[in-house]
Amino acid sequence: MKLLRAQTAGFCMGVDLALKKLAALIDAPAKDAPTKTIVTFGPIIHNPQVLEDYAAKGVGVVNDPAAIAPGTTVVIRAHGIPEPVRQAIAAREAEIVDATCPKVKKAQTLIQAQAKQGRTLLLFGEEDHPEVKGLLSYATAGAHVFGDMEELEKLDLPHGPAYFLAAQTTQDEQEFLRIRDYLRNRFGAGLTVLSTICNATMNRQQEAMDLAASVDFLVVVGGRDSGNTRRLAQVARSAGTPSIHIETADELSPGMFTGYTTIGLTAGASTPKKIIDRVQQVLESY
Repeated sequence: MKLLRAQTAGFCMGVDLALKKLAALIDAPAKDAPTKTIVTFGPIIHNPQVLEDYAAKGVGVVNDPAAIAPGTTVVIRAHGIPEPVRQAIAAREAEIVDATCPKVKKAQTLIQAQAKQGRTLLLFGEEDHPEVKGLLSYATAGAHVFGDMEELEKLDLPHGPAYFLAAQTTQDEQEFLRIRDYLRNRFGAGLTVLSTICNATMNRQQEAMDLAASVDFLVVVGGRDSGNTRRLAQVARSAGTPSIHIETADELSPGMFTGYTTIGLTAGASTPKKIIDRVQQVLESY
């Protein structure tokens, strides 16, 4: 059996930066923070194994500003948070360390600028995703969220308001372009389009498509709550390539690969290298 591993598999820049910020706080000398309590607001990234590691180091997770004691160091998750929530955390006299991904931060800024001009946001994303909730907080002139073309077509979007289109940073680029063309045909030149999908996400998805076309079976590794990981699995399915989405190598068995000669391996942006390496090791043992 031949194994092909995606070069883009593993941590993206935003995840890496967020975890480095958290690690620096944990590793700070005791004399600098002798009684420091460190928490993240929401899971810092969507990977359960990483979260377990930080929990073992004493890093807590909170989801409600009211649960934050004064003086606590609060690390803002890589996905960002709604602006009113940030203000509520600050009001608790907490020390805020912002680990929001720079790409997400840029999307927040672009959306805020359009909203100040009175435009209504059309956001391609997962409504319940924390990044999307954060982005929506900057759309002060109104917003509509949709997860795919079918949901978009069902929205009541009267002519009159000025609209602008943006996407969750980890969304499918090809689907976004299809949505863009549909909305431009509907609203004409008055539609403003923001490029908010992360380049790393686009590259990762493109490599997954190329890989899916070159292998008999594709293994996607990453947290099940990770939107960008789920979309990598969707890419394989849309290409007609058999695939599986796993979190760790423990979910693998030799029988899954009977009859396949070339296996592809990729991983989401929040998947640690050690987990990907272990999956590769197990696959190679087959």
